[in-house]
Amino acid sequence: MKIKKNDTVQILLGKDRGKNGKVLRVSTKENKVWVEGLNMYKRHVKKVGQTEGGIIGISKPLNISNVALVCPHCKKPARVGFQVEGDIKVRVCKKCKEAIK
Repeated sequence: MKIKKNDTVQILLGKDRGKNGKVLRVSTKENKVWVEGLNMYKRHVKKVGQTEGGIIGISKPLNISNVALVCPHCKKPARVGFQVEGDIKVRVCKKCKEAIK
């Protein structure tokens, strides 16, 4: 998987296009990512037991193809490649050719 938890990504499509955020969760089976504070929707919740009712904001998942990893070195959204260094497989920025942690 080219995008992992705690990576900084930029949204390419949708209502939050152009915004950056941190990845909270990645679902490899569904090819979805949850980005902190982005793709938020309102949800009306009923009071159940001790929990309060009202309108809450929830984060919905984005398709992984609609986000691009922001390179920590060149600070631009870039495609990700892989490179083998010894026994370790490392993610590499396609723009600046630098290794990504």
